[in-house]
Amino acid sequence: MLRKLYDWTMEKAQHRHAEWWLAAFAFMESSFFPIPPHPLLGLMCLAAPKKALRFAFICTAASVLGALLGYAIGYFLYEAIGQALINALGLADSFPVAACYLREKDWEVIVIAGATPVPFKLLTITSGFIAMNLVTFILASIVGRGLIFMTVGVLFRLFGAPIKAFIDRYLGMLTTLFVVLVVGGFIALSYFGHGDGEGAKQRCDLAQSVEAPANP
Repeated sequence: MLRKLYDWTMEKAQHRHAEWWLAAFAFMESSFFPIPPHPLLGLMCLAAPKKALRFAFICTAASVLGALLGYAIGYFLYEAIGQALINALGLADSFPVAACYLREKDWEVIVIAGATPVPFKLLTITSGFIAMNLVTFILASIVGRGLIFMTVGVLFRLFGAPIKAFIDRYLGMLTTLFVVLVVGGFIALSYFGHGDGEGAKQRCDLAQSVEAPANP
């Protein structure tokens, strides 16, 4: 099954509409879609290594645009849409802690979330909810998303053929590793407040009762 999906994605990566699909996945994942674009980006870069940088740029740009949608949902539509999205994605418990840490750490949290398997949509919606500075949010999103996606693009552009041979041989193991990383991101969010000192932990414990701010 996994091999068939891999072969199918490799075939679609050569499709004339492949870039639009990649952009759509990256855009939606930053605001409401549960499936990350990383696997599709990687497989498209495998199928066409010479286009890897182009794919990475498309993924980064679309993801940042999607992040703006997530921000808008949190800022303007949290009660109408955002709260239901957070609940549907199983991130309700992580939301108040994320809000607290965004207030505490600001852009650093966006960069870290953008460059790791931590669900980025949680941070984009939360950033709008707390009315984070928009310019700071955009710049941090560009850095975080660009760091992971452009790194993928550069690696596949430089080492496309050897990497493809490696993945062809160890597809199952690599898929398992990616799933572990994603699950680890969710677990890290669950314990987000446990490693930043007692003062920060106490402050973020208070975030459990946070209410939507009155946006100016």
